[in-house]
Amino acid sequence: MRLFLIRHGKPEVDMGTCYGSSDLWVCEQEHRRVVDALLPALPRGVPIFSSPLQRCRVLAEALAEAVDAPEMSQDSRLAEMHFGNWEMRAWEEIPRSEIDAWAADVVHYQPGRGESVLDVATRVRGFYDDMRGSGVAEAIVVCHAGTIRLLQQCPSHSLPSDIAHHAGGVRHTIRYGELIILPCS
Repeated sequence: MRLFLIRHGKPEVDMGTCYGSSDLWVCEQEHRRVVDALLPALPRGVPIFSSPLQRCRVLAEALAEAVDAPEMSQDSRLAEMHFGNWEMRAWEEIPRSEIDAWAADVVHYQPGRGESVLDVATRVRGFYDDMRGSGVAEAIVVCHAGTIRLLQQCPSHSLPSDIAHHAGGVRHTIRYGELIILPCS
């Protein structure tokens, strides 16, 4: 199985804002830019799975039409991490002691009393396991940088705690609109 992982386009939000599960808008031109850039590299006639957040869902709908996808499904397990009361706050306004507490325990700490990385890894692993059991040879998955980082760890690690630990140790470098092809055994 191969998963074509796509990060959504750049949302309309001030730089330096903490957003995870906030349902942000991406302009039509940005969606079009991502579709045009990725279309030559994407398989045709394969299912598409998307985070339900509109920055992913709208892109997935455009891609579904462009690649003649037999289905486009939203899956809440693909949503970005919920940062609780950190959502939509400037990173510089979040108390340094809270950010340090998260850095000290990336796997279990719940930023803003939201989700921990382990919580997200558990739901992402469930999605990955369902995909492997589905018999689908290839699929396009439109989601978020955090979700992609966790999915990338799934082929090597079966336990959500290991997935969370290894993903938390990887520096985030996934660009808006980037495609990552994940071979899964």
